[in-house]
Amino acid sequence: MKYFSTRDKNLDLTFKEIFFKGLSQDGGLFLPKNIPVISSSDLKKFSNYNFQEMSYEIFSLFVGDTFSQDELRSIIDKAYATFRNDNIVDIKKLDHISFVQLHHGPTLAFKDIAMQVLGQMYEFLLKETNQKINLVTATSGDTGAAAIDAIQNKKNINIFVLHPDNRISEVQRKLMTTYDANNVFNIAIKGSFDDCQKIVKDMFVDKEFSNHINMSGVNSINWARIIAQIVYYFYIFYKCNKKDSIVVSVPTGNFGDVYAGYVAKQMGLNIKNLIVATNQNNILERCIKSGEYKPLEVVGSISPSMDIQVASNFERILFYLCKQNSDELSNLMNDLKTKGFFNLSQTQLKNLQKDFSASSCSEDETLDIIRDIYNNHKYIIDPHTATAVKPLKQENYKDDECFCFETAHPSKFPLAINKAINEFPNLPNEFNGIDNKIEKFDILDNNINTVKEYILKKI
Repeated sequence: MKYFSTRDKNLDLTFKEIFFKGLSQDGGLFLPKNIPVISSSDLKKFSNYNFQEMSYEIFSLFVGDTFSQDELRSIIDKAYATFRNDNIVDIKKLDHISFVQLHHGPTLAFKDIAMQVLGQMYEFLLKETNQKINLVTATSGDTGAAAIDAIQNKKNINIFVLHPDNRISEVQRKLMTTYDANNVFNIAIKGSFDDCQKIVKDMFVDKEFSNHINMSGVNSINWARIIAQIVYYFYIFYKCNKKDSIVVSVPTGNFGDVYAGYVAKQMGLNIKNLIVATNQNNILERCIKSGEYKPLEVVGSISPSMDIQVASNFERILFYLCKQNSDELSNLMNDLKTKGFFNLSQTQLKNLQKDFSASSCSEDETLDIIRDIYNNHKYIIDPHTATAVKPLKQENYKDDECFCFETAHPSKFPLAINKAINEFPNLPNEFNGIDNKIEKFDILDNNINTVKEYILKKI
C-alpha cells in the first residue's frame, strides 16, 4: 500500500513514512492510493472475529510490509491489554438506539482505541531504527490524555500537547496533566482549539523546524488513527447488527471518526447513513446542508471536544468531492485561507449528501436528552453522545438499526451531568484520587514562535 497527499497525488510513500510524518509538508493529509475493497466472502469471516482479530485484518490491509504478521498481532494485543472491558467495545441498547461504548480505555474516551495502537507502533519502530522523535499534537479535550497515556515513558520519544486554556473540562485537563513522565509536556494555549491546531499544522509545514526536531503527530490527521477507527464500524456491524444495513450517528469535531465510517463503507460495509452530529459550533452541519464552509467564532460549550470550527479531516472527503484533483482541492483550501470560506458546487454538495447527513444540538437540547435518558433508563451519557442521540429520535429512523457512538465516559464532564440530572457521575475506580495529584502544564500565548522556543528548550 502506497500513499500520497491530498495536495500532491505524485507522492509515493510507504505506511511507515506517512506514519512518522503525520501531516504532509505541503499542508495536505495523507491518503492511500486505493481504498481496499473486502470481498463478500471475506466479510462473512468477520462475524467470527473478536475486536483484536478485526483490528489485525483491517490494519494488515493498510500497513504493507511495515510489520510482520506476528509483529502486528503483538502490537494490537498489547494495545488493548489495559482496557477495562474485555470486548474493548460494548453495546447498550435502549429502545431502538444501540449506544456504542467507546470509552473503556485508559483515559475514558474513544481516542484510546486508536492511540494505544499508535503508541505500540511508535515504540516498535523507534526501537528498530533508534531514531528520536518529538510528537506535537493539539487536543480539544480527549486526544491529549489518550496520546500521553500511550507515549508516557517510552524511549526515544517526547510528546508536546497543546490544549486551549480554560476551554476543556477539569477532568479532561487532569487526565492529561497529572502524568509523572519526563517525556511529557503539556501546553495550555491562550486561545481556542482551532488556534492550537493551526500552530501544530504550521509547524509541520515549516520544513526547517519540523525536520530539525524530527516532528511527528498523533492528531486524527494521522492516517493510522483513521485505520483504528474503521475497525469498530465493522465490529458493530458484525457483532451487534441484525439487519442488512446500519445508521451511525457520530459526535463530530475534527471529522476523523465519522470519516472512518466513510472509508469502512468504501471497503464494503453496508452503511445506510452517517450522521455528523455537532453542537452549536456547527460548521459541518451548515456545509453539509448548504455547501458553504465558513468558520465562525468558536463558542464554548458543555461538549468542549466539539468546539471546533476548522475540521481538519474534512479535507479528505473534499479530495474525493473534487474527483481526486489536487489542484481543485488546493483552490478550495486557498479560498478558505484568503476569503475565509469556500463553496461547494451543486454536484459536490449532492455527492456529499449521498454519504452524510448532519444535525446540531443546542445546550438546552443536550441537557434535555441526558435528562430524558437518565429518567427513562437510569443510564448516563456524556454531552457529546447526547448530540448524536438527537437525530436518531426522528421518526424516519425508528425502523433502522441505529448506532450512537458514545465517545466519552460521562464522568469526564461532571458539571454538565450534574446540571442535567442533579447528580455527579462517578469516575471508574481506577481514577479515584486524581483530584489530589499534582498537575504539570505551562500556559503560553497564542504565538507559534513562543511554542517553538518552548519545544526547542525542552528537547
